Amino acid sequence: MAREAGLVPAPRPRLRIRRPRLRQRLRRADLGAVPRARRALRELVRCDAPGRPWDGDVLETAELLTTELVTNALVHTGRGAVLKVTVTGRRLRVEVRDFVRPRRLPVGKEAEEDATCGRGLLLVATLADTWGVRGHALGKSVWFELAYRGAGQAR
Repeated sequence: MAREAGLVPAPRPRLRIRRPRLRQRLRRADLGAVPRARRALRELVRCDAPGRPWDGDVLETAELLTTELVTNALVHTGRGAVLKVTVTGRRLRVEVRDFVRPRRLPVGKEAEEDATCGRGLLLVATLADTWGVRGHALGKSVWFELAYRGAGQAR
C-alpha cells in the first residue's frame, strides 16, 4: 500500500558490529598505570560489552594477568608501553607492547624458589588459554587470550 501511495520505505541502515576495545598509553615509571589499566579493563568488559557473558572468574584472571604484563613492561624496560584490550565474541585479548629491544624474548619458566621476580610470565602461561610474545623492529608485544566458559565448563 505504501508503494501505491508513492511512498518508498527508507532503506534499512547497515548494522556495524563494534568490537569493544581499549588502547591506553602507559607512561614510563608510572606504576599508577597498573590500577588504572585494571580499572579500564573492568569498565571495557562490564560496560562496553553489554550482554556478553563475562563472569567474575574470567575477569579476575584477566585483571591479574594484565597487572603482570603492565608491571613487567614498566619495571623491566624503564620506558612507556601501550596496552590494548579487545573483546571479540567469547574471547578477550590483552596485549602490552614496549619499545625496548630485548636481548632475548621472554618465556614463561619457573623461577628459583627464593627469587623475588620471574613468576609473572609463568602465571600468564598457566592461566591464559593462549599467550605469546612477538618481536618488533623496536620492542616486543606480550599478549594473552581468555575465553568465556559457562557454568560447569572446565578449562
